[in-house]
Amino acid sequence: MRKKGKVADTAETSSQSTLYRLKNGKDAAHLFSGWQETIIWSCLQNVMGTILVTEQAKPKAAVAALGDFCFFAGTPDPALVSQAPECCGRDYLLMIPQNDQWAALIEEYYAGSCKKVMRYTLKKEKEGFDEKKLKDAVSDLPSGYTMKTVDRVLFQQCRELSWCRDFVSNYESYDAYQSRGLGTVILKDGEIVSGASSYSGYNGGIEIEIDTRADHRRKGLAFAAGARLILDCLEREWYPSWDAHNRDSLSLAEKLGYRFSHEYTAYEYKERE
Repeated sequence: MRKKGKVADTAETSSQSTLYRLKNGKDAAHLFSGWQETIIWSCLQNVMGTILVTEQAKPKAAVAALGDFCFFAGTPDPALVSQAPECCGRDYLLMIPQNDQWAALIEEYYAGSCKKVMRYTLKKEKEGFDEKKLKDAVSDLPSGYTMKTVDRVLFQQCRELSWCRDFVSNYESYDAYQSRGLGTVILKDGEIVSGASSYSGYNGGIEIEIDTRADHRRKGLAFAAGARLILDCLEREWYPSWDAHNRDSLSLAEKLGYRFSHEYTAYEYKERE
């Protein structure tokens, strides 16, 4: 992974092209108005992630950056597009443009190193879940598997496994995860093989991340883990938001009780070797 580029906190230490990290995310809220993505909310609420701008006073453009996600909003700005991977310290990013103008700028700057993909937004409906169906899914766990809530030990194990690192990777510590996150893993012979956890947290809920190790797929494990996590969120009065990255993910979400809202364009960026 590339090292993080310089991001200034004050104008006095910066050059014209330096990006600033807003101390108060709300200063950029007008740029993201109406965008119903919880990762953006996390950044605007100063819960997780960061808001990057080229102008601190009344910014005209901004990037909401958290984990692998960058949401570009406002007046398209080449400096924000060109410096996002370096400032986020990522060699892989999902870049989401607010409009066609941002999309064109991303395509122009990252020609040959980004791929256009479609993602799927689910409606955020607090009353849309069938709790009996979810409880049945949890109780229908296949023989030989056990389900556990992510504790300090499991948190560390997730961090050390590349396939499920994103269950916890955006939380700096277990204490932070315990405060703003929540998760369930499924084990086989003591090894984590599936799970559902919070990719990120915001005031009032989490963004769900679900995955199953390749050799344990097609057994209903993701369905069971997702059901358990949704039930745990409802018990806490948190909303379990889900943004599907492909049609399989969309199908699982709908099986768990979510309803499709709309698809949108994103760009998968990978640093050239």
